[in-house]
Amino acid sequence: MTMKTLSALLLMSAGLAACASASLDAGPARAVTQTGDAWFDGAQATLAQRKGVTHNTSKAKNVILFVADGMDPTTVAAARIYDGQSRGEEGEENLLSFERFPHLAMSKTYTTDTQVPDSAGTMTAMTTGYKTRSGMISVKKESPRGDCEASLAVHAPTFIEIAEQAGLATGVISTARLTHATPAATYAHVPDRDWESDAALPEGAYEAGCRDIASQLIDFPYGDGVDFAMGGGRGNFLPAEANDPEDEDRKGWRKDGRNLTAEWVAKSDKHAFVWNKAQFDAIDPAADPRVLGLFEGSHLEYEADRESDKGGEPSLEEMTRKAIDVLSRNDEGFVLMVEAGRVDHAHHGGNAARALMDAQEYAQAVAAAYDMTDPQDTLIIVTADHGHTLTFAGYPAKGNNILGLVKYAGEMMMAEDGKPYPTLGYANGPGSVYHEGVDHDERPIGDEATVSGVDYQQPSLVPTGSETHGGQDVTIYASGPDAYLFSGVVEQNYIFHVMMDALRLSPQAEK
Repeated sequence: MTMKTLSALLLMSAGLAACASASLDAGPARAVTQTGDAWFDGAQATLAQRKGVTHNTSKAKNVILFVADGMDPTTVAAARIYDGQSRGEEGEENLLSFERFPHLAMSKTYTTDTQVPDSAGTMTAMTTGYKTRSGMISVKKESPRGDCEASLAVHAPTFIEIAEQAGLATGVISTARLTHATPAATYAHVPDRDWESDAALPEGAYEAGCRDIASQLIDFPYGDGVDFAMGGGRGNFLPAEANDPEDEDRKGWRKDGRNLTAEWVAKSDKHAFVWNKAQFDAIDPAADPRVLGLFEGSHLEYEADRESDKGGEPSLEEMTRKAIDVLSRNDEGFVLMVEAGRVDHAHHGGNAARALMDAQEYAQAVAAAYDMTDPQDTLIIVTADHGHTLTFAGYPAKGNNILGLVKYAGEMMMAEDGKPYPTLGYANGPGSVYHEGVDHDERPIGDEATVSGVDYQQPSLVPTGSETHGGQDVTIYASGPDAYLFSGVVEQNYIFHVMMDALRLSPQAEK
């Protein structure tokens, strides 16, 4: 079957559906009974459910902000199907945990200087309420990127800092380095996201008063400090002369001689540092610990590869559960940020399989948080910082393998060059046929097993060494107090203002 033949069939079906819809709309409203049609009856059930949704205007005791780095609506749709298919379902009817939340909005992701943003500028919008330049972390737009002296006067207070000053417990979790842009924007202030350790500071920056991101987590001056922090990035916390605990051939990255993990432990008898799964499992929430967990020298493993990690590392769901167990011991409440950072990294590699697997694990972490908290007093926000260039196309049949080649009515669909093609692709990236060394006349394509494999790089158009971000809007899903305030299309920094309103905290809190 050719693409033109299938297109004609689909257009005919769409026309018939439109005619049927018009005839139904023409008649008067009437009561609807069960028809036996799953989608029709399901829509009636959804209508009844949505009509019963009420606005929760209570003060929030807790706020959990979930951010899946790079999880745009296309990624959500593909992950939804992948999740269902991983359980033997067709997948299309499936819903990820957060897609069941009653309120949502679309978030515009541009920064003050870029149409297609990065994670530093977008996360700063969410954590401080200020839109800023790409590449800057919790620094207002009035400072140029990389200008240490100018940045010092325009630090933007973060929701973690404000929460600590109000006596709440605080936590930060990421599957990326804990000093990477998204988690860093919750507790640090730098005019350049690359200043993750002192070794990355430019000449004169330290003397001018700027500090690296890792040291700002340890030296956090508000309240009693961040209570729970987990992710990767041990190298930024260890001195250059220290061996990494998981790999003795690897050293730390700091040049100032500070061992920040030791400094964390020295803060009190409640402060603990863990770097492997066994130590993580041994954390006792009843002991009211203050925990720093760094499970890799750099980023954590992808979910697809986590079980093969030498030292073992917890899943995003496990870290989320542990954080809530620990933080909920504070009677005043808590705020927590959870990032699935490696969805973004897999997309950059043109590797949809790993992106969808990490998105699936992210949805499980959201489900765990919802189950462990009370929706009457806990605002849960699920969103992304920006999108990517993932495409979802080609007229595959319902239930077709989301990671596979496009098939319809049992037949392989062929492109005009006579070759099959996968459902998922990218607008740019390392899978392009136009890369140097690739025969442009011979579009490379694998068989079903190859294309569906975890290591496969989806085809892309424009050849770039790393696939880029996208500039599309991303979705905000919300449940709990003030969740009803998410509707329509909003600026990304609006998220911060809803969190502050839900907690009844001033968004103007000063450092």
